[in-house]
Amino acid sequence: MSRVPSLSSPFLLGFDEIERALDRVVKGADGYPPYNIERLVREDGQPERLRITLAVAGFTRDQLDVTTEENQLVIRGRQQDDKTRQYIHRGIAARHFQRTFVLADGMFVVGADLRNGLLSVDLARPEPERVVKQIAINEHE
Repeated sequence: MSRVPSLSSPFLLGFDEIERALDRVVKGADGYPPYNIERLVREDGQPERLRITLAVAGFTRDQLDVTTEENQLVIRGRQQDDKTRQYIHRGIAARHFQRTFVLADGMFVVGADLRNGLLSVDLARPEPERVVKQIAINEHE
């Protein structure tokens, strides 16, 4: 069974890269760690800002990695099992994760903060410049 592209309209030209990005996001969505995305209040001419907050209880700053790769924000967490502990019950597993968010053109990371088991990553989206360009029409006889 072949997949029907969701962006197959003849009016959407050159959007195949967006469709591939959507496919990558859907494949990597396992639900861990849980996260929120919120729009922050604009201040005096500042660009629009978003905040992604992930619940990363048990992870230290050294076990977390926040990077941008191409147009993606990639957040990774790596924990090692403590071999010196002897558990009677183990309900909290040492676990690795990778959470990927596709960023629109022009979006950039302002900063990241870890507090009380929550990792917050702030993003900014500047207003795009509105460019109108006149296209010359050639006439052939």
